Amino acid sequence: MIDALLAGFTLDPRVQAAGERAAPWLERRDPRAARVRARVLHAFLEEGIAESDLAGTLGYGYDDPARARYESLLGRLFRAERVLARLSIVSGTHAIVAGLDALVPAGATLLAANGAPYDTLRHAIAGAPHALVTRGVRYAEVERTPDGAPDLAALRDAVRAQRPAVVFVQRSRGYAAQRSLTIEAIARIAEIVHAAHAPALVFVDNCYGELVEEREPLEVGADVIAGSLIKNLGGGLAPTGGYLAGRAEPLERIAARVFAPGIGAGLGPTLGFGRALVQGLFYAPLIVAEALRGLDFAAALFAELGIEVDPLAGEPRTDIVQAIRLGSPERLIAFARGLQRALPINARFAPEPGPVPGYVDPVIMSSGSFVSGATIELSCDAPLRAPYEVYLQGGVAAEHVALGALFAADALYATPAPLGRSSPIKP
Repeated sequence: MIDALLAGFTLDPRVQAAGERAAPWLERRDPRAARVRARVLHAFLEEGIAESDLAGTLGYGYDDPARARYESLLGRLFRAERVLARLSIVSGTHAIVAGLDALVPAGATLLAANGAPYDTLRHAIAGAPHALVTRGVRYAEVERTPDGAPDLAALRDAVRAQRPAVVFVQRSRGYAAQRSLTIEAIARIAEIVHAAHAPALVFVDNCYGELVEEREPLEVGADVIAGSLIKNLGGGLAPTGGYLAGRAEPLERIAARVFAPGIGAGLGPTLGFGRALVQGLFYAPLIVAEALRGLDFAAALFAELGIEVDPLAGEPRTDIVQAIRLGSPERLIAFARGLQRALPINARFAPEPGPVPGYVDPVIMSSGSFVSGATIELSCDAPLRAPYEVYLQGGVAAEHVALGALFAADALYATPAPLGRSSPIKP
């Protein structure tokens, strides 16, 4: 297997040997994947899409059949009363901020349930010009416990004391040394919030987590979820877009803010991309399963090389992100450049760290995707700050993830910072 992947390439023999030991993970199949595929298949069969439904509209997009079918499919998949999935919502962060802006009035409180959100979102809430707090939104965070878990007792106390309009939950790890949340953890958070203050809405950032577990957050008590259409749900085909889904009443409020009161969700052209959106969703569970299999290989490979990883190969995954602790800026840069060599677009370029809007620290990224920002395609991101972790994401084929991981590992041996164990990633 590894010989076939590396045909024509010469790597450090220690990396190649570690790759051979990690290779069995490429053959492993997660039993959850078949049940997730069945869930998507059932949604398609229940929806009964016709060829004519894939036709799109221009202009205002009134009565766009592809949009209507696509949102209905997502509603079935997420068990949502309403879905707002539009090309004009250009990212997961855009969807989240639009939702929070609609649901948290001036003078009300937005409470983050499991620590600080990822950098760009926290910046949009409380750090940037025109952030939510500048119009009178109160913002607070409940820190995680020392072992990285949500602090449920502190959350209960904070909800009772502050009576927030929205409690925000980040499902994925973000750029932080912490575990992503399982669906069971989200269920417990929702239960506590609704018991402590029934009117509060539980709003889940679902990015990177869709179709990884057998249930989605709306099934366990969340009121609203949001994310990107070009990550897990895009199947490598969706061209752009973001979504919000959940209970009808908050979704109506969001639609009125995103478009206009009185118009709501009644417009939005698909511009001929309806087929790509629907077909990408059909392929999405297969692509997500490939990414997870490839990330298990990457976890096993770097663990064989004595590098701390989270999660470990074979541990239950809740998103398509693999954290790898490298311990120095030099090794972050080497990893990113090694991975770039394996990407289908821009493989000849060498990434450099630099400023990114919404981030305090310089960030280095490897990206060579067919759709810019589609992290269901193989990529990595790393802020240049301690403990110097890189976040390996996605991969539409497990073998591609494996090749990228091998190239990244090989690049580490050429850096001045020696390989070896760093402090463990906290669970």
